Parts: sequence; C-alpha cells; structure tokens
Amino acid sequence: MTLNGKVALITGGGSGIGRATVHRFARAGAKVAVADIDRASAQDVVAEVDAGGHAGAATAVEVDVSDFSQVEAAVQRTVDVFGRLDVIFNNAGIAGGKALLDHDPAVDYEPMIRVDQHGVYYGILAAARQFVRQQTPGVIVSTSSIYGEQAAELAFTYSAAKAAVISFTRSAAYELAQYGIRCVAITPGRVGTPIINQFSDELRSTFAAEQLRNKLTEPEEIADVVTFLASEESRVINGTVVHVDDGYSVFKQRLGALPAF
Repeated sequence: MTLNGKVALITGGGSGIGRATVHRFARAGAKVAVADIDRASAQDVVAEVDAGGHAGAATAVEVDVSDFSQVEAAVQRTVDVFGRLDVIFNNAGIAGGKALLDHDPAVDYEPMIRVDQHGVYYGILAAARQFVRQQTPGVIVSTSSIYGEQAAELAFTYSAAKAAVISFTRSAAYELAQYGIRCVAITPGRVGTPIINQFSDELRSTFAAEQLRNKLTEPEEIADVVTFLASEESRVINGTVVHVDDGYSVFKQRLGALPAF
C-alpha cells in the first residue's frame, strides 16, 4: 500500500486521528499539509514527521474549517508548497453534548454544525474544485461517526452533523465520479483520542466494552484504514460508508452470563 507521489491535506491534523494519519501518510510516501486551527499543534506534528525520517514531507497550515475562505486558502497553500492536491481527509471536528431540552442553540447547536458539518462540506467543495482545475483524479475521505447512523445519549447535534457527512459523501461521489473523484466516509467508534482520554477510567472502560475487542480503538488503527482508502488499492470503494468501529454497531451491550432461555 503506497501513496508515493501523492499530496494530501489533512484537517484536524494536529492531534488524534488526524495526527496519526499524517504520520501514516508520510510513511506511505505522501506529502502532507497538516491543517489545524491550532497552528502550534500542526507545527509540532510537522517537527515529528521531520524527526521521524521524512524531512520535508509535511507542512503546517492554520485553518478554521468553519470558514470556507480559510479552507480554500488551505487547499491553495497545499498546492503552493507541494504543487498539487490528490487527497483530502476532512477530519477536523469537535464533540460535546447536552440533553436536547437544555440546549442553547448558540452554544449547543450552531458551533458543532459549523465545524462538523459545514467544515466537511467546505473541504469537499474546495478539494473537488482543485482536482477539476488540475484535471486529475482525487480522493475525498471524510470522518463521520457511528453516531451518524443511530441515536445516542446527549448527541442530538453531533449525530445530525455526522449524518450529514454520510449524505454529503454519497451525493458527492455520485456527482464527482465523472471527474475521477472518489468520496468515502468513515465511521469511527470509540477511539482513544484526547477527547476520550480526558474522561475517567470508569467511563473509558464503559466505552471500551461497547466494542468487540473490549478495548478502545487506537488512532493509528483508523489511520491505517484511511491510508488504504486514499490509495489506488481501494479504487473500487466509492460513495460508501466504511465502518471502523470494532463492531460497535453490531450489538447493543454485553450480557455477561447468559440467562436461561
């Protein structure tokens, strides 16, 4: 599995799944624009890539994905530095939750929709336009969630935004196939990112028990899948949702000792 000669833009590249994917792409031979709202985090990841034996393979780009002009600028910066764009990984997102009846729309709805939903739309649009300008194929991978396909506690807005990512992916794949552009969504389950690792051991254990291996997924495991999806080896995967949830979606809860039937 190789990405030799490919250029990628990864949003949310300063931490978690994004950071792991930057490293995985660099090892696969890609050049990577590490895009994050926290420029210092993005620069730290670039330094890690350089120190890991891939000097010059990454560059830092500051971007607020909720602002289309900034997403366009991030795409252009990638092209300016590396000469082209072949892959975008729309991964930047925020989490959080509150019971619906306690919502303040300005706090509990609008910010998450701007980042998790609008940010993906902007990335799809900006990258697709660049691919067409280049007259080259391209790959668009976007991070949805298991919550994008089901209801969950305290996740009214998050689930809606992640469901939109799935719909965006299907529609974009349909419209953009004529240009040789593939679009795929991934649905992570419980991943050991800084967002989850801040919680108590008890809550993290509960999250782990919701997956078939009874453990949290590592960001690097998601990065392996994204690398495959960005590669030519996955050329027949288009317009679909790839579950990277370690079986979260196939069962409700562990029963322990089974009752008599």
